[in-house]
Amino acid sequence: MALLGCGVVGSQVIKLMREQADDLAARIGAPLELAGVAVRKLGRKRDVEVDPALVTTDGESLVARDDVDIVVEVIGGIEPARSLIVTALSSGKSVVTANKALLAEDGATLFEAARQGNGDLYYEASVAGAIPLLRPLRESLAGDHVKRVLGIVNGTTNYILDKMDSTGASFTDALEEAQSLGYAEADPTADVEGFDAAAKAAILASLAFHSRVTAAEVHREGITEITATDVASAKAMGYVIKLLAICAKSDDGRSIGVRVHPAMIPRTHPLAGVREAYNAVFVEAESAGQLMFYGKGAGGAPTASAVLGDIVAVARNRRAGTRGPDESTYADLPVHVMGETVTRCHVALDVADKPGVLARVAEEFAQHDVSIQTVRQEGHGDDAQLVIVTHQATDAALTATMAGLRELDIVRAVASVMRVEGD
Repeated sequence: MALLGCGVVGSQVIKLMREQADDLAARIGAPLELAGVAVRKLGRKRDVEVDPALVTTDGESLVARDDVDIVVEVIGGIEPARSLIVTALSSGKSVVTANKALLAEDGATLFEAARQGNGDLYYEASVAGAIPLLRPLRESLAGDHVKRVLGIVNGTTNYILDKMDSTGASFTDALEEAQSLGYAEADPTADVEGFDAAAKAAILASLAFHSRVTAAEVHREGITEITATDVASAKAMGYVIKLLAICAKSDDGRSIGVRVHPAMIPRTHPLAGVREAYNAVFVEAESAGQLMFYGKGAGGAPTASAVLGDIVAVARNRRAGTRGPDESTYADLPVHVMGETVTRCHVALDVADKPGVLARVAEEFAQHDVSIQTVRQEGHGDDAQLVIVTHQATDAALTATMAGLRELDIVRAVASVMRVEGD
């Protein structure tokens, strides 16, 4: 076995391989041997000791070696990961990867290389860390029809929003705390702007709906605009704000919607109780009903656990002379645009405190076929605010309604707009 990358996850993979060597050999039917480790720089201090003779900066030569039949990629990013994986798969080797960004951007190239080389491509660790999620979607639910996948798939953003909810902290303060604890990177853009979650959503949708979905097709919004006031308002109404990955079939079953954005969910919903940096994914299937997968979604040891599980699976397949399931894209459903997605919204409007305001606001909603479920007024005078929750409507209709409201002389500002899920 060759290991590409020896950072937080790679070091833990080596550590677990050593600690569980006898058990792994018994489960596979043969010992698991490390043939080499490719790194970017030699001599760097690592979390685990590795025989210097095994360490190289020449990943291309390592994956091409005849004594390597399994390649584990945990370096991340697009290149050189893609080239190394394609080289390994094309030459008949099996690959285990945790690379969500690459799978979501160019998974088609990887799966084609796996088919040509007759090897396995496993990637359980690419979404939700240690949580067994992708294999159940790909195999356990293969006899069912998945209707919807709703999940918290980024621990950093969940930690930030949880702290804002539980302590009243601002986004900036909660982010700084997440960084001090190692939950957020020095540059948190991939997490807080939703890029990480969007890549995972693409992978989940591809598996759930047997269609190829890329990250570019995922509607993405981050959490940087969420304020302590937004969180407090949601809390007062019995809701909590979470960054959700939502993958769902349209009502007619002819397309799918894939989106990542913050949303309010009732505190009675199973996902509302997911705290700290944990992940959870809620799956709805026709026959199986509602299923929930919960656990640590990131970190060296949890992710390495998922990687080791894949290594055992592909090693067993190689000993048996078989392959695991190939990519399933037979449904080939298109991804519809966000404007066609049906959602509900919580809207806060700063308005003039005078007679007729509610009627004019309601008329604007009606003009765009958006019906109002609840409305209440908060404050008086200059502090007057209307808080409205809509019934379901297309996102395009809701967007048009917000544009119209901004033009009304009685509306000083659209203070906030938040989608509502999980009712």
